[in-house]
Amino acid sequence: MTNSTTRRALLRGTVATAALAAAGTATQGGAAHAGAAAAGAAHAGGADGEQRDGGAGPEIGILLYDGYSLLDPTGPAEVLSRLPGAHVTMIAERRGPVRTDTGDVAVLAERSIAEIDRLDVLLVPGGGNRGTIAAMRNKELLSWIRRIDRHSRWTTSVCTGTLVLAAAGLLKGRQATTYWASADYLRSEFGVTYLPQRYVRSGKIITAAGVSAGLDMALYLASQIAGETTAKAIQLAVEYDPQPPFDAGNAAEADPQLKELALRLLAESQV
Repeated sequence: MTNSTTRRALLRGTVATAALAAAGTATQGGAAHAGAAAAGAAHAGGADGEQRDGGAGPEIGILLYDGYSLLDPTGPAEVLSRLPGAHVTMIAERRGPVRTDTGDVAVLAERSIAEIDRLDVLLVPGGGNRGTIAAMRNKELLSWIRRIDRHSRWTTSVCTGTLVLAAAGLLKGRQATTYWASADYLRSEFGVTYLPQRYVRSGKIITAAGVSAGLDMALYLASQIAGETTAKAIQLAVEYDPQPPFDAGNAAEADPQLKELALRLLAESQV
């Protein structure tokens, strides 16, 4: 893979433009906490009949690398951290703050990859052109992803994180999705069957399309881990009821001028 080829073919990044927020009175917060605790204590199996493992929740690790897109890890973290008994950890090559593709925000990685050798769920986010390319070429990072995948129950990605999974050799012969502008690259460089869907499951691997699709993927994953009813309750808890002011989020329906502007805005916002 040449540098010039990669930079021509690979998406020039993604950007997170939304964040979840919640507010409530102390009384409401206490009641919600008590209700969640009671629900967790009573929950012995998923609504779909799946039996939980002795009541213990999943260990979920979210990889951070310099230049990731903010909503890619934080959106799914908001959803998955609400699973009964779940433990979500941000992980990077080294402990400490890791900056996004815009350089404006940093998220704290509490563990390094050297400290983590087993996870129930691994999530690899996407990022800007610089961050994604660097992650795809980082042999230590790719080796760690492969090691974790050998024992994970689920291996997942958001946006151009799919390209990182592909670079690690995990998508050979599989169907997957990614950010719309990276679809041709995913097909031509890695021979992956691209499906233009919000998320795609292929065995234990679930890939999500661009940025906001990570929320949809996380809710689907929550249903597989804890049952549909719990996943629906989490969706209500975070009030995920998207009603955007514009019908402009589907690349298949966008005109070339809007696509060009979208990619230019992304590129100009990144460092």
